[in-house]
Amino acid sequence: MYEQDQEESITDNEVLLEWLYVDESLIHGTGVFARVTLEEGEYLGTYDGPHAVENDTYVLWHCDENGDWVGRDGKNILRYLNHSRDPNAICDGYDVYALRDIAPHEEITIDYGEEPE
Repeated sequence: MYEQDQEESITDNEVLLEWLYVDESLIHGTGVFARVTLEEGEYLGTYDGPHAVENDTYVLWHCDENGDWVGRDGKNILRYLNHSRDPNAICDGYDVYALRDIAPHEEITIDYGEEPE
């Protein structure tokens, strides 16, 4: 789908906060916002945290190459990504990319999709 320019995933909050910030969301509770203009296809960071076996507030699920649902309990600021049916970002596994240009101070959203079975 998308490819990162860097060789390592960016999960550290201190680094993520160079181009993102967390603030109150009009969608729900707390959200993640762009600090600077983010371009379509740009790698925004990696949703980081331990493996999860049960659903919880900050668990992000994705279907792996074997068709199994795997979850990660978010511990970095990307755990505050809110849901939208018209998202401006997308997850490729746990890596997050801009689906279109995102303006400074715009909330970054993803489509959570289906609940895992």
